[in-house]
Amino acid sequence: MTDFSLALRQIRERISSACQSVGRDPSEIALMAVSKRHPVAAVRAALAAGQVDFGENFVQEGIAKIEAIGQADVRWHFIGHLQSNKTRAAASWFDWVQTVDRARIARRLNDQRPHHADPLQVCIQVRIGEEDAKSGVDPQQVMPLAATIRELPRLRLRGLMAIPPPSAHAEQQRANFRRLAELFQSLRDGGYELDTLSMGMSDDLEAAIAEGSTMLRIGTALFGPRPQPPQGGVVPH
Repeated sequence: MTDFSLALRQIRERISSACQSVGRDPSEIALMAVSKRHPVAAVRAALAAGQVDFGENFVQEGIAKIEAIGQADVRWHFIGHLQSNKTRAAASWFDWVQTVDRARIARRLNDQRPHHADPLQVCIQVRIGEEDAKSGVDPQQVMPLAATIRELPRLRLRGLMAIPPPSAHAEQQRANFRRLAELFQSLRDGGYELDTLSMGMSDDLEAAIAEGSTMLRIGTALFGPRPQPPQGGVVPH
């Protein structure tokens, strides 16, 4: 397990440097720690270092960690592909679902969100790039899906999320992120009160910041290499 405090400081230095180069304020950018497949002990170390937002790709693994941590001041984001048979659990346990890409999933999350809880914060996942196997709605379907979500009282649409195709070239990274930023702005111009542009990971956060990211999803650079999936689906402690 890495020294999370040191890793967090190094990431924040990268964020500050990237912001300075494009005239942005680092306080505009939230940092999500992607804790997928990392043990509860790693999450506890992150909490001790002041981290608040955590992202999980698998519903049951995330629930196990939420139960183990048991703190109300932690924000849990679901950032994996969400199957229909997992919507009730996701709606019940997570604070955010960032991967809404179908009206059916949005309606199920709305109907299954507990009425004692605040509205579920959601982002529309957009497929940026020619990757047919990747989850996400096509760019031309973003507006109709946003219109559907706006009518669902137990959901609050916060913005857009994407995982563009990997590229080692900064200009290609920026071009992909720019497409998402343009969709985001078109929704805002259409009257949607959005504040979250969730894009950028360990290898491309500088490009994401340059194109307007407000939330970075960082895993390896904070926690180190991801452990192999545990046998039997049991989350290590």
